[in-house]
Amino acid sequence: MNGQPLLFVLHALVALLLCVAIVTDIRSRIIPNWLNIAIAVLAPVMWVASGKALWPDMVIQLGLGLAVFGLFAVFFALGAMGGGDVKLLGAMALWLSLSPLINMLLIMSILGGILTIGMYVRHKLTKSEAVLEIPYGVAISLAGFWAIYER
Repeated sequence: MNGQPLLFVLHALVALLLCVAIVTDIRSRIIPNWLNIAIAVLAPVMWVASGKALWPDMVIQLGLGLAVFGLFAVFFALGAMGGGDVKLLGAMALWLSLSPLINMLLIMSILGGILTIGMYVRHKLTKSEAVLEIPYGVAISLAGFWAIYER
């Protein structure tokens, strides 16, 4: 059986979930756990639909997800990143092989830098006294769109 129709549906679902991540992160600076869980749970379905072998393909994907989550958990522990952002990155890493994952992280960094500079300038121009919180889920989600659809 050809898994292409299922892959199309799965990619569309992930795109929809990334849109939800953008909206919720902008509105409340929170990426809900249910959203990150949904993205992570859909990844193994995508692995099967795309014909990945249990060993080593699926094990490698799981390892990439855990490695990305672990790396960015360090940034969370340092107060440089939110927990939802870390979980979203880990979930998205389950969807991407190493090269697209590295590209996604690079694009995320560039978009995140642009977003941070823009919000910082706006924060200073409005002379806001509030703590500046960057909705980094926006950069993660946009980079995730690119990484999934670039392939």
